[in-house]
Amino acid sequence: MELSLIRSLMNKQFYDNHRGARCPDRLFGKDARKIKQTIDSAMSRYERTVTPDEVEALFISNNPSMTTAQKTAYAALFAQVKKEQPLGEDVAQEVLSKLFQQVVGEDVANIGFDFVNGTQTSLEPLRRLIEQYNDDFTPDLNVEWDDMDIETLLAKNDLEARWTFNIPSLTRQVEGINAGHLIEIGARPNTGKTSFHASLIASPGGLASQGANCIILCNEEGSHRVGARYLTAATGMTMKEIKSNPAKARDLYSPVKERIKIKDATGRDMAWVESVCKTYKPDVVLLDMGDKFARTGGFARPDEALKANAIHARMIAKQYECAVFYMSQLSAEAEGKVLVQVKLQKLTL
Repeated sequence: MELSLIRSLMNKQFYDNHRGARCPDRLFGKDARKIKQTIDSAMSRYERTVTPDEVEALFISNNPSMTTAQKTAYAALFAQVKKEQPLGEDVAQEVLSKLFQQVVGEDVANIGFDFVNGTQTSLEPLRRLIEQYNDDFTPDLNVEWDDMDIETLLAKNDLEARWTFNIPSLTRQVEGINAGHLIEIGARPNTGKTSFHASLIASPGGLASQGANCIILCNEEGSHRVGARYLTAATGMTMKEIKSNPAKARDLYSPVKERIKIKDATGRDMAWVESVCKTYKPDVVLLDMGDKFARTGGFARPDEALKANAIHARMIAKQYECAVFYMSQLSAEAEGKVLVQVKLQKLTL
């Protein structure tokens, strides 16, 4: 690898990208280091790509006092260099970057040892080291910018309402949803939240009948109770009617059944939800209740945990290209309020 790097440094463009502090002589062994120093001299003098033969000729002319044994040893080393193929730009850059970080790491470690042993009492050498190499540890990026052509923008925005709602009063307010959307739905207890999302997804004209693959993750009511709501929504029958005529219910339910998956997610968190989305790639994910996927550990207040939980849900919608419905239970104490009041208690120490 060392000789391959030497061969790569003979290329002017590669050398310019890694010259000086980014490729210190310390990266190489004793013999290869002398060849690298010859390449440094040649690049400074000629400012062009040099060949292994040219570097060898310069090396010999600059070291006239070498013994016959040394000349023989370096001739063999140059013969190996000539056989080496230059590393690809990306591979060579990564290798040099790793070696360079190791060199700087050794410098930092040596300063630390000196500080521990008492031979160094100031952190000034560390500050100078950081200032010297700070830019070299900031990665250069090759960003592939998003396509912002008019045709692309028009095509993407035509899909903003890929899935429409089957409730006319709602459709008049919200045209529809698409991948990447986070839809938060809040309501007081016992106001029909589960029946509402069952109607949106399973009823005639709902998301499932439009072809959306839907996953419902419930952590409040049992999955069998939620499933019953979806069954009645899809068939338009009561559970009593379904029990009397299961064949009819089966026929009415079958067009959407395969696109609806329900799982009891009690005790699960948003990381588990993300794993489900990554594995099954749904079009629509419904979290009932979204707030109960939050983990409060590490947060000073419950509202901070809920905020982080909702942000995670938004990230899932965007990253896995699905629409996420986030059901939330509202408190009766918030009725009519627009400001959140936080009570602070003064502590006397």
